[in-house]
Amino acid sequence: MHKIKWEYKNESLAPDEINNFSKQFRFGYVFSTVLLNRGIKTEEHLKKYFTKSLEFVHNPSLLPDIEIATERIIKAIQNKEKIVIYGDYDVDGVTSVSLLYSFLKDCNADVDFYIPDRMDEGYGLNIKAINKLSKLGTKLLITVDCGIASAGEVELAKAQKMDVIVTDHHTCKEKIPNALAVINPKRPDSLYPYKELAGVGVTLKTVLAVAKGLGLNTTQCFKKYSPFAAIGTIADVVELQDENRIIVDKGLLSLKNSCCGIDALLKVSGNDEKPIDSSIVAFSLAPRINAAGRMENAQTAADLLLSNDYDTAIDLAERLNTINQIRQQTEKKIYEEALKMLASYEDLQSRRIIVLAQKDWHHGVIGIVASKITEQFYKPCILLSYDEDNKAKGSGRSVEGINLYDALSATEELLTQFGGHSLAAGLSLNMDNFDEFSKKIDEYIKKTYPEEPTKTLLIDCSVPGSFVTLENAKQLYRFEPYGMGNEKPVFSMCNVKVINASAMGADNRHLSLVVESGGKTFKAVGFSFGHLVPYLTTDSRIDIAFNLEVNLWRGEENVQLIIRDIKIA
Repeated sequence: MHKIKWEYKNESLAPDEINNFSKQFRFGYVFSTVLLNRGIKTEEHLKKYFTKSLEFVHNPSLLPDIEIATERIIKAIQNKEKIVIYGDYDVDGVTSVSLLYSFLKDCNADVDFYIPDRMDEGYGLNIKAINKLSKLGTKLLITVDCGIASAGEVELAKAQKMDVIVTDHHTCKEKIPNALAVINPKRPDSLYPYKELAGVGVTLKTVLAVAKGLGLNTTQCFKKYSPFAAIGTIADVVELQDENRIIVDKGLLSLKNSCCGIDALLKVSGNDEKPIDSSIVAFSLAPRINAAGRMENAQTAADLLLSNDYDTAIDLAERLNTINQIRQQTEKKIYEEALKMLASYEDLQSRRIIVLAQKDWHHGVIGIVASKITEQFYKPCILLSYDEDNKAKGSGRSVEGINLYDALSATEELLTQFGGHSLAAGLSLNMDNFDEFSKKIDEYIKKTYPEEPTKTLLIDCSVPGSFVTLENAKQLYRFEPYGMGNEKPVFSMCNVKVINASAMGADNRHLSLVVESGGKTFKAVGFSFGHLVPYLTTDSRIDIAFNLEVNLWRGEENVQLIIRDIKIA
């Protein structure tokens, strides 16, 4: 029914290896398989994975230039110099700004923040903003979640008598800015043992270094500011391994009652009485925070997170909720227009990357739409919006195995600006170069990646119906937080019998399914699988891949399967 390759992680494991692990550490066979699939093989690995202890947090002193930055920030605090935090407008940027601003305010610093407007200014440092901040008397400019690609802008700030500290996590270009300090674990000369921190993770480590320099309790600081770091880390879809796993775990534990803004957002999104996990952050909190920067100005989101008054915070949270609804409507319209354009492309099948441009597409949501198209066609996708002057800005998304940042680097002479990661990037160009750019980047991908990637669903192992119990579903909560690099375990059951299948939700998009295996019946939900209902006739046999979850309905807990894919048995 779907052209998705199922790949079983446990095929690389010997049964004896699983049995020995199970006996040694007293985990059941399936749970042992799940752990071994994640590289958890020793007692030390288990301790680190399950305790998520602060003892495994790396020393921030290993970050490049951290001592220089710490000394300069402490000097600015003590001398009441004007500090301005310059952030990005996405969730990672907004939480970075909020975290550092809160800390510096707690230290009685003279601090303000600046988040550029996505539509008028774009990503990163810009000349207009630097001139404005200089006139306001800024002495120390600290970038968060941006700045690594802003060498020229840093020079301008220095010329205007500002010291600049760059904190970032994005890929470094060959030339890094000549700032007073450049704190980025991805620097080629970095000795920091973990390279995958989000921007807010780098901000948190900078705060901890300054806190230590001020003689503050760093454990208390970690607990106080980790909720911001958890939200930004989850939202930026960095891997949830190593230090990121600890940051997210501790941040989620402290999320409720951490600040008025987060509590208000939990209330407005209907999550104030639920146990907080990474899914609530990813699918409820983050989109609302992100919507401000996408549709209007991220200042609203920052004001919410920094609010000290609950009533004010509720008003701001409701505003974000409304903005997010507008974002969803705008996104749907652009998505439908993009699909209509693709329908006229006779060579779509042979193209290795989808590149589309349209006048006045909303800059704030084209990245989300690009992600949807990438998911649907399993090809990299770049969407561009251009103005009356033929200047285009866009966002791109890629698939595993195709590095979009490298592809953009190969076409750099046709671009006016670009930056990002292997799987997501931003760019701008003149529309006079659009056709040549589209052709050249497609040729680069064909040459560099001659084999088309296959969409693969990684499955931990096949399980019998007897494994699917409420108790086992609850046990899987111990493996949280889930995210990239520590995905929710995926299981399969083969040759199960369909008892009932029906469509549900708006436009009958989703699937409600009841299946039988081993004499037991199970309820399952398949989001966006509603179109399969005609094929799922009573007594037909199918193979299903699923996540095992606990469904709470009217105070009663039941086991539920969340369908990931369905195949004819």
